Amino acid sequence: MRASMLRWAGVGLGLVALASSVTPATAATTPSAARDPYFPRQGNAGYDVAHYGLTLRYDPGTRHLTARAAITATATTRLRAFHLDFRRTLRVSRVTVDGHGATFTQRGTHGHDLVVTPAAPVRKGDRFRTVVRYAGRPQAVTDPDGSIDGWVETEDGAFVVGEPQGAPTWFPCNDTPRDKARYDFRVTVPAGITAIANGELVGRIIRHGDWRTFRWHSGKPMATYLATVTTGVFRVRTGTTPGGILYYIATDPKVTAASRDVLRKVPAMTDYFVGLFGPYPFGSTGAVVDHAPKVGYALENQTKPLFDSPPDELTVSHELAHMWFGDSVTLKRWRDIWVNEGFAEFSAWMWSEHTGQKSAQAYFDRYYAKKADSWVFSPPPADPGGPADMFDGSVYERGAMTLQALRVKLGDDTFFPMLRAWYAAHTYGNVTVPEFTAFASAYAGRDLSAFFQTWLYDAGKPTTW
Repeated sequence: MRASMLRWAGVGLGLVALASSVTPATAATTPSAARDPYFPRQGNAGYDVAHYGLTLRYDPGTRHLTARAAITATATTRLRAFHLDFRRTLRVSRVTVDGHGATFTQRGTHGHDLVVTPAAPVRKGDRFRTVVRYAGRPQAVTDPDGSIDGWVETEDGAFVVGEPQGAPTWFPCNDTPRDKARYDFRVTVPAGITAIANGELVGRIIRHGDWRTFRWHSGKPMATYLATVTTGVFRVRTGTTPGGILYYIATDPKVTAASRDVLRKVPAMTDYFVGLFGPYPFGSTGAVVDHAPKVGYALENQTKPLFDSPPDELTVSHELAHMWFGDSVTLKRWRDIWVNEGFAEFSAWMWSEHTGQKSAQAYFDRYYAKKADSWVFSPPPADPGGPADMFDGSVYERGAMTLQALRVKLGDDTFFPMLRAWYAAHTYGNVTVPEFTAFASAYAGRDLSAFFQTWLYDAGKPTTW
């Protein structure tokens, strides 16, 4: 995320047993254990979501959303009541658990919690299905760094991006990267509008009067912050990369001409990263370029990276590389954002090198030449300090420099096989920075702790490593 925001700035860029009526014997974990310190109101313990079935009807003219969310999960503790992350800007009308009516309330200081009490407690180990019906006008949220995410209205629809806290603006969920699930989307919009979601389009578009229904299926595990149902007027191009991967590319007519040349490179970029990192983790690749001037950044929505305006080549390659690092291999805690962003930025440097443009070492030299007090070096990538700084330029550029310095230290014959092994070992999983540094040391057969301390944790400009 935020790659294009940084470049424009001149950088180059659940269900938890947690209710007053729940006794310690039926509670899951405490909020402090279940939730991320950077975003303590997000995420819940006590269950594991397997599938979201989202049925939405959106009218861009009135900005009104009518929706139904069917959430299939397994209880990891006995649940007398549970929470879902959901913003109060959308009003819930009915909730059922396994077909039986449940009581519910929308509460929370920031309107974050939907508290559900089923007719009977859910036993530990049971698989259960919660259906939530709701409606209203979705609203974007402002992040600690001043940017917005969630359901962002555009002239002809909505630009839907979720990192780091936007998913609950449009569907009830367990909004933590650690609880990945599969998704099915059924999105109905007026004729002339296209609805784009993650995964692959299922069957033909259903026509009924002046409305059209698009069905999308995302069959691989996905974090909530990577889900989208972006809508608007789009020109769509589909096909298959030379390596055999399906692609779906959509552009707002306002930006089609300006985006055409760089989007033609999406198939080649995808196939290049397959060769560099390993098998493509999802059923399709692609890109969506909208006209969304309120946003100011791009995001790697799974299988469908979103761009708010015509992107440059470095940004497109950055977001596509996230399909491996960020979407398939995903951070476990938000402070570990380097395992997403540093890897994606280094990958963009590698695409540049591969195509005969600036080499990864040239990018390294360019940034390393900056003064010690430059934004490039602070905060350290593995310790941003808080949610307001987690997308700072140093996480991207010093983060990518870390990998290039490690490449030089280990040599290509060790470094790139190590990256492929890391990806293979954690495909569809969640990781931390310490897990990667330990993995790299073990793979290389040498202690790299001092190297990583210097590049990832120490304040200021690294001088020896």
